Amino acid sequence: MANILIVGADQGIGYYLVERLLEVGNSVTVLDRQTEHVEMLKERYPEGLLTVLADACDASGIENGVRRAVEQFGAVDIAVHNACLCTFENERDTGCEVYQKVMDVNYFGALRLTKAVLPFMRKAGRGRIIFTSSGVGVTGFSNISPYAASKGAIESLAKCLKIENEGYGISFHLFHPPLTDTKAASGISVPKEFKADARKVGYGLADHIWSKKFVICHCAGQAAQMMLTYHFPLSIGKMMTRAASS
Repeated sequence: MANILIVGADQGIGYYLVERLLEVGNSVTVLDRQTEHVEMLKERYPEGLLTVLADACDASGIENGVRRAVEQFGAVDIAVHNACLCTFENERDTGCEVYQKVMDVNYFGALRLTKAVLPFMRKAGRGRIIFTSSGVGVTGFSNISPYAASKGAIESLAKCLKIENEGYGISFHLFHPPLTDTKAASGISVPKEFKADARKVGYGLADHIWSKKFVICHCAGQAAQMMLTYHFPLSIGKMMTRAASS
C-alpha cells in the first residue's frame, strides 16, 4: 500500500479522503493547522495515521511534516495539497492583501509542498503530486476572484511541473471536486441540496487517487462536467453566476 501525505485534511473533503485511504490500507500523514477531527481516526488506524501541526503558509512546517512522514512510513508515494482559503466579496470590496493571503495558502502552499517533497520523490525515482483545484478556477464566478485566481494558478503550475518532472518518474495531477457541502463553500449562495456530499466526494477521490488522468474526479458524472467546463469556460461561468443569483 502507499504512503500518502495530505496538507489540509482535518475536515470536509480532506477528512473523508483520509478516512477512505486508511480504510483500504494506506499510510497517511496529515499536515494541518488543526488536527483534532482527523486525529479521531487514530482509534481505528493507530499504526497508519500520522498527524503534524503545520501551516500551508510556513515552509519550515511543511518541510518538517514531510521529513516526519518519510521517517515513519518511508518514501512518499503521493502528496496532496488540499488546504484552501476562500473569500466571498467582489473585487471592489476586496483589498490586495486579501488576494495575497488567498494566493499564499492556495498557490504558494501547493508550491511549498512541492518543493518539500520533490527531492525525496526524485531520489526514489517515483511519485505523484496532486493539487485540489476548482471549477471556478477554469470558468470564473462572481464574488470569488481571489480564490478562483489561485486555483487557475495551480492549474498552470501543475501543467508546467508535470512536463518538467516526467523524466524523474513523477507525475502531477488535479483533483476536481464539485461544489460540495463543506465549511469552505458555505459562503456560496447555492442551496445546500445542490451541493455534493463531502463523504461521497472524499471517498470517490480516494478510490481514483491512482488515476493516470491529469484531471481526477470522484465520479464519471463530474468528469463529464469538467470536460464541458474546459471546453466552454466563460459560458459556464456566466451561467453558474446567473443560477446562483436567481
